[in-house]
Amino acid sequence: MSDIGALAATNLTSPIILSFALGLFAALVRSDLSVPEAAAKALSIYLLFAIGFKGGAGVAAHGLDATLALALVAGLVLSAALPFAAFALLRLMTRLDTLNAAAVAGHYGSISIVTFVAATSMLQQQGIEAESYMVAVAAIMEAPAIVSALWLVSRGESAARVDAGLWREILLNGSIVLLAGAFLIGLVTGADGLAEIESFIVAPFKGVLCLFLLDMGLVAGRGLRQSRGLVTPALLAFGVLMPLVGAMAGLAAALAIGLSSGGTVLLMVLAASASYIAVPAAMRVALPEADPGIYLTLSLGVTFPFNLTLGIPLYLAVAAALGG
Repeated sequence: MSDIGALAATNLTSPIILSFALGLFAALVRSDLSVPEAAAKALSIYLLFAIGFKGGAGVAAHGLDATLALALVAGLVLSAALPFAAFALLRLMTRLDTLNAAAVAGHYGSISIVTFVAATSMLQQQGIEAESYMVAVAAIMEAPAIVSALWLVSRGESAARVDAGLWREILLNGSIVLLAGAFLIGLVTGADGLAEIESFIVAPFKGVLCLFLLDMGLVAGRGLRQSRGLVTPALLAFGVLMPLVGAMAGLAAALAIGLSSGGTVLLMVLAASASYIAVPAAMRVALPEADPGIYLTLSLGVTFPFNLTLGIPLYLAVAAALGG
């Protein structure tokens, strides 16, 4: 427990987490601090491109092997299966109807790329290496959860909600296209390509991430203010419990595959995180009747800060203890 506390203290005092805390505080006290929408979009584009490119270059240097293939399969299975666990927990713990429970569940099979980046940064601070191809696992975990959530809704209906337009929304979502595309560019250009733009995507990365998390803190704080009455204590408890369930599933998969300690942490983080970009965009199209005040508040206002502050240090301590 002392190790977990020390890791949490280190994480809480990092510039990345403190930037999120600043944004959260500013929103809760109703400050007029804001990040222009265009600037926030530019920050997210930069982060997704840098993450994808560095991951692709890392795979090019590492080479393709069986562990990579198994990790991709594990990510696919986790993303498709975790919404069913989330849905069961929601029906057991809360009074959410099927529609809203399925919409929330879909967020908990997909991933938060910023949580993934924060975990990567913490591993670097601790001097722990992780498989570079984990960014490919992150990319493959974006979409399957959406399909699972829609199946949970449509299983009792005569017509499924997954039509051609929705498939386009899922597969051509901007974050998925950019992350996967940048990964392929990094894979093709390899170490030489990385060296050419290293000064752009490596050195400034953490500073840009701080600004992005400042904006995320503002968004989360506003969501918490506006959702009073919607999010019950039972839902708040779910927002903390479900990441732990996902992390344990990720841990089991990582140990079965034989990932390194760092790779185990990253798979746990991916399985524990909740989407606030790709899945909300799909839910707006597929399930417009679902309440975004519930699913966005849980994913961004509860699970996201929990993982940033306490979850990542906990997952690292567990992985280290089990020798992942």
